[in-house]
Amino acid sequence: MDSKPVQRRRHSRALKTQVLVECDQPGASVAAVSQSHGLNANLVHKWRRQQQAKARTEPQQSGQASPPVPADGFVPLQLSAVAVPVPPPPTVPDIRIELRRGATTMVMSWPAAAAVECGAWLREWLK
Repeated sequence: MDSKPVQRRRHSRALKTQVLVECDQPGASVAAVSQSHGLNANLVHKWRRQQQAKARTEPQQSGQASPPVPADGFVPLQLSAVAVPVPPPPTVPDIRIELRRGATTMVMSWPAAAAVECGAWLREWLK
């Protein structure tokens, strides 16, 4: 039985860079980009993970290590403890009742805070 060792294909750095740049374009699909270059999408995903890992471990130009950036794009922020004024509760207008009997009209105005008392008075008055 003839068994020939399988040789892995080697891809140039320029091709990897080009593929990764195309994948980073808005609306680009990793599958479509990899297929257009005759590559397996899993390989391109692997290159993207390697690029992200390298970006996390490389120091920035200023010499400080960059904070890790999660793969999902979520970056936690620390918020300062600033007292935010609480707006006052909205004012409720008064209860206005207008009663008409024949040519006579009576208008009653009750504070909204006394709505229960207004309801009790109205029930008694309508009996």
